[in-house]
Amino acid sequence: MHTIEDTLAAIRPLDEAAMRDARDLQARLTKPPGSLGVLEELSVRLAGLAGTCPPPLPEPAAVAVFAADHGVHARGVTPWPQEVTAQMVANFLAGGAVVNAFARQVGATVTVVDVGVATALPEGLADAPGLLDRKIAPGTADMTAGPAMTPEQARAAVETGIAVARDLVDGGARALLTGDMGIANTTASAALVAAFTGLPPAEVTGRGTGIDDATHARKIGVIEAALARHGLTGGAPEGADPLAVLAAVGGLEHAALAGFVLGAAALRVPVVLDGVIAGSAALAAAALAPDALGACVAGHRSVEPGHSATVAHLGLRPLVDLELRLGEGTGALLALPLVQGAVRVLHEVATFDAAGVSDKPSQV
Repeated sequence: MHTIEDTLAAIRPLDEAAMRDARDLQARLTKPPGSLGVLEELSVRLAGLAGTCPPPLPEPAAVAVFAADHGVHARGVTPWPQEVTAQMVANFLAGGAVVNAFARQVGATVTVVDVGVATALPEGLADAPGLLDRKIAPGTADMTAGPAMTPEQARAAVETGIAVARDLVDGGARALLTGDMGIANTTASAALVAAFTGLPPAEVTGRGTGIDDATHARKIGVIEAALARHGLTGGAPEGADPLAVLAAVGGLEHAALAGFVLGAAALRVPVVLDGVIAGSAALAAAALAPDALGACVAGHRSVEPGHSATVAHLGLRPLVDLELRLGEGTGALLALPLVQGAVRVLHEVATFDAAGVSDKPSQV
């Protein structure tokens, strides 16, 4: 097992020389300077991540769907029964979910990681291809009654995410994508966003699976109560341990996703983030290692208000904005061709000199 400390020690800033080379190459390609907009800066950042220009093509890609349940479900924050988490895990493994359809479209693999599903999976799934049984606990505890996780559980979940990232990269993946599944996980996500950004729960709590006004109000109140219980009202105190914040109000899948981001950053492999669950986990990862953000690409902007707050806080620019709120890794998969295209330009587009195309004359 690779520890958190070993992983944090391996995370380094983006390589400035490689980024300069990428900007210089972009300026010499057969197109008007800056004409590819956000994709140009993305290619520069990925060169800095890899430490070379052009960077490796971010393919093949692998999605890791971390699945877990939440004790706060008992507080009535969603009308969906907790059993749906296990049922959707079965659906992922059968290839019948949206994440599977989108993954097939772009040639990505899907790995489902059970880090804390409370309900037993349907009989016969224990040895299903694509399933990793890494269960740390059968869901978290109720964050309003005490910490959602013990310190040991939070650490184990982060280290599980690190190990999954390393195993996927060792298996050939050159782009990692975040996925998630867990009924009530937008409640834990909003609590994490409020804790790490200092924003009030009412500003960062969305409707998740489409809850009504009364449930939404209850959800905000539950998050406020949890933050108050753990001394996180108004945000985590300066110098607070990010692992302690994760343990207090996060989920097992959030902690594993934070580790997944850290693992990708340590391996210098891009990680395409999905929506608010991945974003809240990235807040924890960035609090542990600010340079980990160099590996992060915001795949899309979720309709969940906490996600807009998250990407603004992290300084990330979402590539797709389609009012999605499904999770599973779907937004990250839709953005993957954009990430790959940004790098492919550096590999395949001719320079003005090589193509014999006249460049724009210099100003005199």
